[in-house]
Amino acid sequence: MKFGVVVFPGTWSDRDCGWVVDQVLGAELTYLWHKEADLKGVDCVIVPGGFSYGDHLRTGAIARFAPVMEKVGEFADRGGLVWGICNGFQVLCEAGLLPGALLRNSSLEFRCEWTNLVVERTDLPFTNACDDGDILRIPISHGEGSYFADPATLSRLEQQGQVVFRYADEEGRVRPNANPNGSLHNIAGIVNSRGNVLGMMPHPERCSEAELGGTDGLKLFRSVMHAAEKVLTA
Repeated sequence: MKFGVVVFPGTWSDRDCGWVVDQVLGAELTYLWHKEADLKGVDCVIVPGGFSYGDHLRTGAIARFAPVMEKVGEFADRGGLVWGICNGFQVLCEAGLLPGALLRNSSLEFRCEWTNLVVERTDLPFTNACDDGDILRIPISHGEGSYFADPATLSRLEQQGQVVFRYADEEGRVRPNANPNGSLHNIAGIVNSRGNVLGMMPHPERCSEAELGGTDGLKLFRSVMHAAEKVLTA
């Protein structure tokens, strides 16, 4: 199993993701520089958090034109696994790999705190190690994490089961006061219609070791490992 972690100028969560892949999972890791046009045979691409290109224009607006993103798009079209985290989610939306956009938090403040996520699908490559109704405790760290889409797109996401994570309280109740950024429908993460491209604002790489305060994020990394291994051994 080989993960590729994309690195843009301004990316800062690439090493955190790489640490989990290499040191915690024990999987093969390669970093993919933004100017590269070769994904080096990876099984899953992670587009990590940070401030790609300094968030000039708006989050993800420049990163989506990077040479590596053209290859990421082709990889996704072939069914490859693509996982965008925080700024990576923003980049995937800008690149058209996921619908909608991430707007400024409704509080107009940067939010760095723990959140609770209800897992709404466990049949995906990114969630197969989760149980139905799981509540994951995963931190956020963003200023523009409010998910927005037009009514027709929101309806389609709901009807097709493309909402993967929602912000909830500790008991798993999806309530307005559990929403840290004003995301419509409390959306914290979505998947494309094929189920091979995931975007989420919370940072699972920040809670994949007990020393960091929790290990719920490791479930998602292990899910990807399991999914890729099934494909490789099929």
